[in-house]
Amino acid sequence: MVFDYKKEYKDLYFPKKKPELITVPEMNYLAVSGSGDPNKEDGTYKNALEMLYSVAYTIKMSKKGAHKIPGYFDFVVPPLEGLWWMRDDSKIDYAHKENFSWISMIRLPDFVTSKEFNWAVKTASEKKKKDFSEVKFFKYNEGLCVQQMHIGSYDDEPITIENMHKFVESKNYQIDIKNPRYHHEIYLSDPRRTRVERLKTVIRLPIK
Repeated sequence: MVFDYKKEYKDLYFPKKKPELITVPEMNYLAVSGSGDPNKEDGTYKNALEMLYSVAYTIKMSKKGAHKIPGYFDFVVPPLEGLWWMRDDSKIDYAHKENFSWISMIRLPDFVTSKEFNWAVKTASEKKKKDFSEVKFFKYNEGLCVQQMHIGSYDDEPITIENMHKFVESKNYQIDIKNPRYHHEIYLSDPRRTRVERLKTVIRLPIK
């Protein structure tokens, strides 16, 4: 049976449509860092996604090639995720996406060591005849957070975030966004195939 992280870890990928507290364990990711408007055609964000998915599927499809990864099990490629902040460290401003900084990432199965990661990046680069060296092996320990499922347009996220802030204050915590803990989103819907009002996005904010 193909292992699906979303189904096996529902607490991480399917929160309620109201705020909840969660302690997120350390995980490994494929990651590409960049800045600028994610909606820009042929921009750095779109290029980052190509790199991430190329490497992720190289790992997944290694089962069909000569290179065998120790401990490999077949898996569904986990959803795209992103850490977001503004270049000047101000509050997230959806009206000025050109000022975004971000780390775009996809979760790695635990069997992917740094050695196997390097093999996947090299193999994907050779197959696509492109330089994927910007893809990094990224270990992220998020810790205590508040999260909520957001339904609808990304531009409407401030309403959900305001609700999360109120919840955090009611529990005597405070938002703790600072390097290396950032505004975190997990994209459960493909915006190319899903109507805007039905988009599902996990929003997760670090707290203390």
